[in-house]
Amino acid sequence: MKLSAKACRPFFDAVEEKSKEMGVAVTTAVVGPEGNLIALERMDGAGFITPDTAIAKAYTVAAFRSMSPRFPDGLVIQQWFKERNPQLMANASVFTNGKIAASGGSHPIFHGNEMIGAYAVSGATSNQDEEIADYARNKVGWAKTAADDTVSEGVKKHINELYEKAGIRDRKL
Repeated sequence: MKLSAKACRPFFDAVEEKSKEMGVAVTTAVVGPEGNLIALERMDGAGFITPDTAIAKAYTVAAFRSMSPRFPDGLVIQQWFKERNPQLMANASVFTNGKIAASGGSHPIFHGNEMIGAYAVSGATSNQDEEIADYARNKVGWAKTAADDTVSEGVKKHINELYEKAGIRDRKL
């Protein structure tokens, strides 16, 4: 299955609905599994840098989730690099012309077991971006994990430890 710009409209509408309810303005980006932009929407009042940030966050999730099930979202990617080699994340951003940025509000999109893209919300706090993105994803029925769980128990333990270290206690893999 290929994700289309038209298929992103309900997601963008749900993001706007939740953002307005929370009193924030954000930008939302959706990329394909290879990280190429499919659709982008910036709400009136969202910061001028938020389109670039949203694209980078979605690109990062696509890139790292494509590489390994160890990276289910932007928050885990961020924590993983913080612990191991924060300079590598900065270097990766330079090498990709600014396309690497890990933060909340960004996840892969699955259809069955196939990763068909990734999305990111940017413009509020990381926690608010995450809340907005989760609301919209749930409303439109996008899956952020593969239908068949093939992630080993060791990797799940590692990811859950990263969530805990990042202070995220309401999420477990």
